[in-house]
Amino acid sequence: MGSVSVVIPCYRYGHFLADCVRSVLDEQPGVDVRVLIIDDASPDDSADKARELAAADPRISVAVHEANKGHIATYNEGLLEWADADYSVLLSADDRLTPGALVRATALLDAHPAVGFVYGHPLTFQDGEPLPPARGADWQSGQWAVRPGLWWLRRRFRTAEGCITSPEVVIRTSVQKRIGGYDPALPHSGDIEMWMRAASVAGVGHIRGADQAYYRRHGANMSTVDFGGQLDDLHQRRAAFESVLVKCGDALPAADTWAADMRRKLARQALRRAVRAYDKGLTNTVPVAELIAFAEDCWPDYRRLPEYAGLRVRKAVGERAMPYLRPLVVSAAVNRGREWMWWQSWRRRGW
Repeated sequence: MGSVSVVIPCYRYGHFLADCVRSVLDEQPGVDVRVLIIDDASPDDSADKARELAAADPRISVAVHEANKGHIATYNEGLLEWADADYSVLLSADDRLTPGALVRATALLDAHPAVGFVYGHPLTFQDGEPLPPARGADWQSGQWAVRPGLWWLRRRFRTAEGCITSPEVVIRTSVQKRIGGYDPALPHSGDIEMWMRAASVAGVGHIRGADQAYYRRHGANMSTVDFGGQLDDLHQRRAAFESVLVKCGDALPAADTWAADMRRKLARQALRRAVRAYDKGLTNTVPVAELIAFAEDCWPDYRRLPEYAGLRVRKAVGERAMPYLRPLVVSAAVNRGREWMWWQSWRRRGW
């Protein structure tokens, strides 16, 4: 079974470290694991807590920045400069692995040398609440699926969505070195952009029937998106896909078609968010005009998209009346149904 380098970046998350490290070192039987905790100049006692853990276990190393370098530089330091095992994991200090996650992932990677990275289903939990039970507690349970990287990448462009949270990924270190690390120009979507670059050069594996990581929700999450952040999320995702087109376009068959599918999908998502703002009476909070402008920039013929017809109806009804009439508007129910079906498909298949 292959060896794993686990990089744990930490900034003011020292109170989560012991739980995170325990999930890596104590709940992955038979896997040769080494851990590097990188404290990015935390102003609290996070560095001291990291050193205490390292003093108690020789498998743990600690690096402490004298000045804050930011999360992207910290990630790349660990993945590109320190990691030297067969496989690598980036695990935020506030998240944790499920029991046996590395056992299952390394078994897949050992069995399929053409696979560049493996991911699975993450469980989300609220900080301060008990962990939900994870499937696969008997370590070895779970099946897997393997797909060509370009097949998986095509799915990403068709949906204009990532399907990875982040802590559930194990990547082949040689592939990580080949593609490079996180792009500093993409501070909020660098993860999916990097996985897409990896898929352009290697296959993709998915663990099924077992949960692979715990993603902790709390007030300080970097990925927390408020109403204003809905627009930023769309911009960041578009930037990630455009970056892949520039860096990997020569490897993509019919890259122009892929790009058109992605931009049209993002335009539809932007209009759908504008529609929901009317449905929920949030037009004073959600940047509706900016969402429409984003849709137009992605897809100049946006007025022909089905979501735009629904938006016109809502504008005619008015933002005050629309929340009361929403059950009578067919497109609202259709959109909710499509989203539910996509979510259920993703939970089941992971693609």
